[in-house]
Amino acid sequence: MRKKPPGQLMSKSAHKIEREYRVLLALQGTDIAVPRVYCLCEDSTVLGTSFYVMEFLDGRIFEDPSFPGVPPQERNEMWCEAITTLAKLHTVNIDAVGLGSYGRRSGFYNRQIKTWKETEHAQSTVVDVDTKIPVGRVPGVGQMIEFFSQGQGPQDRACLIHGDYKIDNLVYHKTEPRVIGILDWEMSTIGHPLSDIANILQPWTILAMSSSAAHQLLLPFQMTAGIVGLPSIPDCLEWYANVAGWDPQPEMIWADAFSLFRMSVVRQGITARHASRQASGSTAVEIGRGMSVCVALTLRLISKMRDMRTNGRARL
Repeated sequence: MRKKPPGQLMSKSAHKIEREYRVLLALQGTDIAVPRVYCLCEDSTVLGTSFYVMEFLDGRIFEDPSFPGVPPQERNEMWCEAITTLAKLHTVNIDAVGLGSYGRRSGFYNRQIKTWKETEHAQSTVVDVDTKIPVGRVPGVGQMIEFFSQGQGPQDRACLIHGDYKIDNLVYHKTEPRVIGILDWEMSTIGHPLSDIANILQPWTILAMSSSAAHQLLLPFQMTAGIVGLPSIPDCLEWYANVAGWDPQPEMIWADAFSLFRMSVVRQGITARHASRQASGSTAVEIGRGMSVCVALTLRLISKMRDMRTNGRARL
């Protein structure tokens, strides 16, 4: 069963389980691996909030993108499967599956900038239940929003996107390096494919930029540089391009920067939920502290893009 959390929600864009049910239902007859859904209940008097019931998938879920305990060759195959599964998702005919009205077909990143700007502001005003101190703004948010609003982002594209595509939202077969289900579709929409690509590759982006930052942001994982069997970013982008039919590499830096900016607001949101006691335990606090690291990495990428433009390399 999937349901919304209790109480006042911090973000209007999160926990949209009705949309999640709709997209899962639409993908039932395709070759995209999703669990079967059985019913949606929007009557809040039943459980206090909307919910739906779906099939249980008997497989493996890995929270760590380095796939600890898995043989090196299988690690590579599992990452290839994750990337090619995403590429297949991005080639789904949205009209044919009844999702033509699931979102707008242009201006995705412009809408994202507006959404995350509003979300950041709303979360900053949340007051801690005990200390009565507001969560506060994401450091450098004005500078980041200004850069992303300059209209120099990626070429506009539109497809069905997952919205939070990452390893721990995939269910793998119990013994094979094969994805049998994609979970957690609440942020899915018609949007830009780079958003999903940047999200799944974010651990590599972090590792490539700073070992100290990687240590803080990837602390729950064993993932470090040099693990045998893990592919490189170019490997992943080539796998994607071979299936999707276009090369995302030239525009990845902008998408990576926006993905890290978004993550900084997500981490602010975790802090806000902890402040209002919708999230409990020390983990919520620790994850929230990573917000400043996400900001630092975002600003580094923004600086790099500015340097590239100054040197005449306009396409990012």
